Amino acid sequence: MSNRDFSDHILVATGASGGVGEAVNPAAVTPSAPTPVLSVSPIVLPAPGRAVDLQVRVSAPVTGSELPIILLSHGHGYSNHLSSLNGYAPLANHWAAHGFVVIQPTHLDSKTLTLDRDDPDAPLYWRARAEDMKRILDQLDAIEGAVAGLAGRLDRSKVAVVGHSMGGHTASLLLGARHRDPHDGTEVNLAEPRIKAGVLLAAPGRGDALSKSAAESYPFFSTIDFSTMTTPALVVAGDKDDSRHLTVAGADWHADPYFLSPSPKSLVTLFDAGHGLGGVSGYDVAETTDENPERVAAVQRLTWAYLRSALYPGDSAWQEAQDALTGVANPLGRVESR
Repeated sequence: MSNRDFSDHILVATGASGGVGEAVNPAAVTPSAPTPVLSVSPIVLPAPGRAVDLQVRVSAPVTGSELPIILLSHGHGYSNHLSSLNGYAPLANHWAAHGFVVIQPTHLDSKTLTLDRDDPDAPLYWRARAEDMKRILDQLDAIEGAVAGLAGRLDRSKVAVVGHSMGGHTASLLLGARHRDPHDGTEVNLAEPRIKAGVLLAAPGRGDALSKSAAESYPFFSTIDFSTMTTPALVVAGDKDDSRHLTVAGADWHADPYFLSPSPKSLVTLFDAGHGLGGVSGYDVAETTDENPERVAAVQRLTWAYLRSALYPGDSAWQEAQDALTGVANPLGRVESR
């Protein structure tokens, strides 16, 4: 699954007026032809001390060996099922079809669960979310055994985490960001050394830019510290994602994890993109305010390329993706790295 052939996937870029551009669309950067995907759910992992056992979906290519792993953390959202193992099919399907094994948990904040909202970790279950990912890594043997034909095909040395919205916060904690527990003031360190790279999609930013309601409802956000987020990561933000219910800083807030964390980091800013980044949480979902299949295709392939190069030093996919994104008459976004 490591071989890539871009020649069969060249798309013509369209400008803002709908006309034909002069160069390659950034969505053209893609791996070789997709492999059929096997998706199995729910796989139930025993979780002593958790309110309910952990349910996950596993999506994997039907062929290939030494497959890298992506842990995909869903957002909070107001949908009943997108915030669960049943969401984010545009991303999970694409990554699995191009060589990754994608594991998606249903976190405790999912509306598919009816839990006691008096739990001190409710309503967003920030600590449990990160612990879910650690539990998955602890139980990879059970996951392999539950998916026909998967045993012995995982490369456990190449693990990445991706999260959207609240899932981006989960990913940032696993990559090394810290904050203080709002109940006792202790510093929380949930960094996971088995995770070698990550992608934050429309993730929350710094704590001093919270809206009043967010600061009151989600006080743990107020002490987030990205200075300890040392693991390599790509931050993806939309320049129209002002998220006024969460921040007074506007769309720039979602780029904070890039600017406030140590290198190596990269930032993709998508033009005219809202919180859904074109519709990454599901196919044709009503909550996507900026539906744009071309933008979703760019997110699919840019994130794939970044993780390929982050997990396989010397792989050229990420550089090629950057060149394709910026080398067009009407680019969908821009890239910064440091």
